[in-house]
Amino acid sequence: MAEKIDEKKVTPRSQDFAAWYNDLIIRAELADYSPVRGCIVFRPDGFAIWEHLRDELDRRIKQTGARNTYFPLFIPLSFLQKEAAHVEGFAPEVAVVTHGGGKELEEPLIVRPTSETIIHHMFAQWIHSHRDLPLMINQWCNVVRWEMRTRPFLRTAEFLWQEGHTAHATREEAERETLTMLEVYRSFVEDFLAIPLVAGRKSAAERFPGADETYAIESLMPDGRALQCGTSHYLGQNFARAFEIRFLDQNNELQHPHQTSWGVSTRLLGAIVMSHGDDQGLRLPPSVASTQAVVVPIWRKADEAERVQSVSRDVVGRLAQAGVRARTDEREGVTPGYKFNDWEMRGVPLRIEIGPRDIAAGEVVLARRDIPGASGKSRASLAEVAATAKSLLQEIQTNLYKQAKAAEDSNTRQFDDYSRLRAQMADEGGGGFADVYWCGSPQCETKIREETRATCRAIPLNQLKDRGGRCIVCQESATERALFAKAY
Repeated sequence: MAEKIDEKKVTPRSQDFAAWYNDLIIRAELADYSPVRGCIVFRPDGFAIWEHLRDELDRRIKQTGARNTYFPLFIPLSFLQKEAAHVEGFAPEVAVVTHGGGKELEEPLIVRPTSETIIHHMFAQWIHSHRDLPLMINQWCNVVRWEMRTRPFLRTAEFLWQEGHTAHATREEAERETLTMLEVYRSFVEDFLAIPLVAGRKSAAERFPGADETYAIESLMPDGRALQCGTSHYLGQNFARAFEIRFLDQNNELQHPHQTSWGVSTRLLGAIVMSHGDDQGLRLPPSVASTQAVVVPIWRKADEAERVQSVSRDVVGRLAQAGVRARTDEREGVTPGYKFNDWEMRGVPLRIEIGPRDIAAGEVVLARRDIPGASGKSRASLAEVAATAKSLLQEIQTNLYKQAKAAEDSNTRQFDDYSRLRAQMADEGGGGFADVYWCGSPQCETKIREETRATCRAIPLNQLKDRGGRCIVCQESATERALFAKAY
């Protein structure tokens, strides 16, 4: 068993970040490649991360008033064609079903790339009066987008996500909902996944097809590339008009509701891997780790085994009673050193080592995954092991965020000279966040994208009010700063 696992080497992160990422997902057994091009198989450890984050985010979504539902995977092709910007945005990625039951279908069906169209068709059946509003639903499901270039978790032909859809009587209510969900996502990703973010609105070129405004949470990965971690869209009345959703307002007049949609996906698993992983493997935030603490019993003599294993199992029981997800590693035929390396690769936040001498002293050794080597080791009494572990797990969660935030800050730079911006983005790597004044002109945005491959990732919210400056490209007056970066 050990030899088989050891054959799977992980490329050093500094040598080839992309290869390191792909190797780590396979070696840590988060996922494996499917025989279907562009698709992956979630292995239990990878799906457990998704379950933990899904359950917590679901709880937070429900606190906003949204309720869960489920819509069909197949959507009539004509639905997609009802909203011009929507069909233009998704047409290249759509998978189409033309035959079923051995016969050609009367109307082709698309495999949902997103569910706005079928949901809004149903909204038209459900919404008739202002008393039916707000209507707020969410669904956890899979979607299919026929991506040409795929990478596990980050961009696959089929992926898992949640998508929320709401309808409101007024523009103000819908815009408030859009920003409410943006904040739900921001606090969830930063607090629960320990990933620092920038929250802002998208440029017109980067908006969701069919939306009046798109907001996003963006994170900077250690290789200097940005990753969009979630979006929240104000759809205006565009889909309501296309799908003839109307309601009688309090003045008994017909109106179109104002709508929103918002979502995050299994892309967040990729963000966790990249934001926190190192050359030794994963480093999982305790919040999402299926195993938060692993107890490794250590002995040399056969007559020591039973006692050490008994104490180890007792410690696991105490940890479980304290709410810590724990397990003991009693595998035979591998050394303690091999076990240490294996659990480090899998990203378990806390390792607890117990040997005969530790038992005699009434202590255990605790090793933190977020701090390498001897600096991350400490001792605790057997009586206090559960309380100590819980405290350390909280510290690890906080420290992982601080480490990721420091990395993001060090790779975020302000530019006021376009030639310096071009030079920063010229290498084959990422280039980091470029914080610049931008006039908002599509022409200037296009020039940056074509000459540097960097796109406008976000126009940060709540910018400090100042006198403004000069656009990084055209030198015309600009009142807002924007973050440009190469992106996944």
